[in-house]
Formats: sequence, C-alpha cells, structure tokens
Amino acid sequence: MAVSRSNIRFDWLTIGIFIALVAIGWINIYSASLGTNTAELFDFSQAYSRQLLFICLSVLLIIFILAIDAKFYERFSSIIYIVALVSLLLLFPLGNTISGATSWYAFGGFSLQPSEFAKSATALALAKYVSDLQSNMEEFKHQLRAFLIILLPAIFIIPQPDPGSALVYIVLIFPLYREGLHFVYLLLGFFVAALFVATLAFGVIWVAIGALLITLFLYFKNKKKRRQKLFKYSIIAIVAIGFAFSVNYIFENVFEQRHRDRFNIVLGKEVDSKGIGYNTNQSEIAIGNGGWLGKGWTQGTQTKGNFVPEQHTDYIFSTVGEEWGFLGSMIVLILFVALIIRIIILSERQKSQFRRVYGYCVASIIFIHFFVNIGMVIGLLPTVGIPLPFFSYGGSGLWGFTILLFIFIKLDGSNYINS
Repeated sequence: MAVSRSNIRFDWLTIGIFIALVAIGWINIYSASLGTNTAELFDFSQAYSRQLLFICLSVLLIIFILAIDAKFYERFSSIIYIVALVSLLLLFPLGNTISGATSWYAFGGFSLQPSEFAKSATALALAKYVSDLQSNMEEFKHQLRAFLIILLPAIFIIPQPDPGSALVYIVLIFPLYREGLHFVYLLLGFFVAALFVATLAFGVIWVAIGALLITLFLYFKNKKKRRQKLFKYSIIAIVAIGFAFSVNYIFENVFEQRHRDRFNIVLGKEVDSKGIGYNTNQSEIAIGNGGWLGKGWTQGTQTKGNFVPEQHTDYIFSTVGEEWGFLGSMIVLILFVALIIRIIILSERQKSQFRRVYGYCVASIIFIHFFVNIGMVIGLLPTVGIPLPFFSYGGSGLWGFTILLFIFIKLDGSNYINS
C-alpha cells in the first residue's frame, strides 16, 4: 500500500522550542557583538549578521532534511558514519588551525568543523547497530562494538586537540542504558571521574586512605560469604588506589597546560582572574550584574565593554544573565529542559528501536552541551570550549544541532505512517 505524505505529522512543540532558542540566541549574539557602536543589520563584518545568514541557511537545511524519506537515515547510517570518520581523519593533513586546534576546513571566508556534523552520524550509526541486534545489550561483544562506534570519533578528535568536543561523544553511552546496558558501567564511570577529581583536590595519600576505608566498610558490612569476597574487595581496593597514584601522571603528561590551569582554578588551587581564569571571572561578574530583571537589551556594561572574551560564542549565556537577569536566564533554562524532556517523551513513543535510540542520543548530546556550557559560564566546571546548542555563534554548531534535531523530527513524523 502506498504511503501518503499527508500522514506525516511533525511535532510543532519541539519545532517551536527550537525557533525560540535560535531567536533568543541571535538577539543575544547581536548584543554581545555590537560593542559600543551601532551598525547595519546586514554588515557581514559583524558576527550577528553572519549568524543571521547561518540561520537562513539552516531553514534550507531543514527543508532538505524533512524532504528526504525517513528510511534513508536508517538505511545509509553506516555510510554516513564512515564519511564522518573520514572527514575527521582528513583534518590532520588538510585542516585549518584556529585557536590552537586543527578542527576546521577552510572554504574561502567560511570554516566548517566536521566534529559538529559527526555527532549526528555517530548517533545514527549507534541507533542502527543497536536496532539490528534485535536483543538487549547484555552480551559483552555487543557492548564492545557499541562502545567502539562511540569512541572512534572521540579518538580522532582528541589529538586535534579538542577535548571538549571529544567529551560530548562519551555521553552517547547513556542511551544504551535504555536498551539494557548494565548500570554497573555508569557507576564505574562516575567512580573513576570522582576518584580523578578527588585525587587532584585532596592528594593521592588522602584518596588512597579513603578508598581503603570505604572498601573495608563495605567488606565488614556484608556479613555473608566474607571469605569468598575477600579477594574481590582486595582487587577493588588495589585498582582504586593504583588509579589514584596514576592520576598525577595523567594530569601532568596527557593534559595540556591550559587544561591543567582550568582544573586548578575550578578546584581552588589557583586564583588567576587575569590569566586563564579571566573569561570565567568576567562571565561571573556579568551574570551578577544582571540581578533579577537585568540591565536591558544592549545595556549590559560588561557586554558593551567587551570584558568577556568570546562572549558571542561559548560565553553567550553571560549576556543573557547580565541583560535579562535571573528571570531571562530561567526562561532560557526552562526552554532547554523542556526541549530535552520533550525529545525523551517522543523517543518513548517510537514504534522502532532505531528511532528510539536515536532520539535518546539527541537528548543526551543536547543535555551534555547545555549542562557543561552553563556550568562553565558560571564557574562550576572548567572551560572546555563547548557551545550552547542553537544559541552560540557559529555556522557549524548551528547546522550540526539543526541536522541532529530535525532528523529526529523527521523520524518521529514518519512514526504515524501506516503502510
């Protein structure tokens, strides 16, 4: 039976939130890049004019994505993924270096960052692999292959170096828990991260003592089969203490100096309000200036004075905080939370596992960008160069998130079709 395109229904609530975020983002980019001088709307030497062009091109991109048959994204997901990996590899001989990272292709006056587009490709490939299994994720070989799909782009991105973008790919592990991955992997990840940060904050000796005491507490608390579990708890203690002793080596030899500085500032081990911590310090001042209702659009003193570097990109939320205050900031936060929750709700109503997994991938990627960027801007997390979705200046970021979201909107719309 033929399929009628009239049966396709797009979720207008999700589209409406997308439009609201893009519009509010552009308004704040305009203010952040305006400076003290007025300029014409279509002055393409200004960031706000270029962003307006990127938004217009996004509309064409959306039309193209929605016009393609939904089955295309599942059928050719592996090819799309391979093309994305090749585009990341070719950066090393052909890429353009910007701000110390070889993460861009230069085309005349424009630059494209393939890692932004590879997110959609990786999400499609992961969804395709999991749906093809026709089973849960309990078998180790299936888990290993899924992890490999996630980690390959991250492995190619880290040497650029761009640890912020690489971090985003790791969050694609979360959708696997919906499909049956054991919770122990999540606990292990949180434990490793907590152990790493605790070692940096308190030192190896105190962390080693703490790990030993916790292991002993768990051992004596479990009254059953203590002798049988003595070896198990001993291994856990040895691995934890061994990892703690390796943290300093990893921190000093794997991380770059700028990353070490940012961790030290967040942990309170260094105070550098004029050097590496200048951006965060000025961002906090800008947000604090906003109060409850803000200073008004284009009236922010920190924003107008260009005190916050890169304020129209990674630190765009500081403009919201200063000019729109607590109320405006809460509206933006509510929009992002509403978008993530809506995507999860739509994912749960999908008839196919492929669409459900892809939906959870979309929600996870948007969440990690949102969470890390806001945490970075208010000084709770180290600066890692992660943009705010649909909000920060940049064609690659806007187009990458637009592709990511509207592929899901297309998949969800075709969910209603009865063949």
